Amino acid sequence: MATGCAYRLWRAGFDVVMTELPRPLCIRRTVSFAQAVYTGRLAVEGVRAVLVKAEEITAVQAGGEIPVVIDPAGELVRSLRPWCVVDARLAKVNPGTSRDEAELVIGLGPGFTAGEDVHVVIETARGHFLGRTIYAGAALPNTGVPGEIAGRSGERVLRATGAGTFQPLVEIGAQVKAGQLVARCDQKPVIAAIDGLVRGMLHPGLEVSPGLKVGDIDPRGDRDMCCTISEKARAVGGGVLEAVLARLSGREPVSTGLPVLFTS
Repeated sequence: MATGCAYRLWRAGFDVVMTELPRPLCIRRTVSFAQAVYTGRLAVEGVRAVLVKAEEITAVQAGGEIPVVIDPAGELVRSLRPWCVVDARLAKVNPGTSRDEAELVIGLGPGFTAGEDVHVVIETARGHFLGRTIYAGAALPNTGVPGEIAGRSGERVLRATGAGTFQPLVEIGAQVKAGQLVARCDQKPVIAAIDGLVRGMLHPGLEVSPGLKVGDIDPRGDRDMCCTISEKARAVGGGVLEAVLARLSGREPVSTGLPVLFTS
């Protein structure tokens, strides 16, 4: 989701800096700038991100790339004082983000309240309101149920079957069958529940806990979806871009007029 936002902002001409954890748990590694933490550099749809130290940010931006900085404590927000901060952690609760961090602070999905802890909330739930900019109230509450794709929901998500070291046994882009062994958590098997294409898989060697999402099978089976930003991330990124441009143009609305839809 963060990559979709960074991509659309960068394409629109904004300088972007991304912060990451030392061991990101990104699933869609082929289209996530977080993967630069492991590989040093990654290109997504022609936009390149590179892992750097804080003092290298300006040079990397001048070279037309997006800097990715390991910053688990959020020190860069305090030292850089950016004009806009986007909290794309999707923690489902506010991990400590506040409106005083920047002139414009945007939170993705549930856990934030526009007008209180952030200026704008972007709807992340699949459906009619996906990507909507919310200026009063919150996004739809987290249901814990993955969004439906081609009639499949929870069964398309691969989850850790126990604690231990994660080891994928198939590559992203592979076609798999229901019942196939696709990964292990130490010696505990992870089995595909449906036929489809492996669209995402956790980085090898990470320590996982039981129930953690470790992969994603797409029943549509289109390999192009492994190397392009998803429709959901693109829509959410469009919402972020809209919020940024609305603030700059002075056309930012006072209220959505429908806050109750996002707090019930």
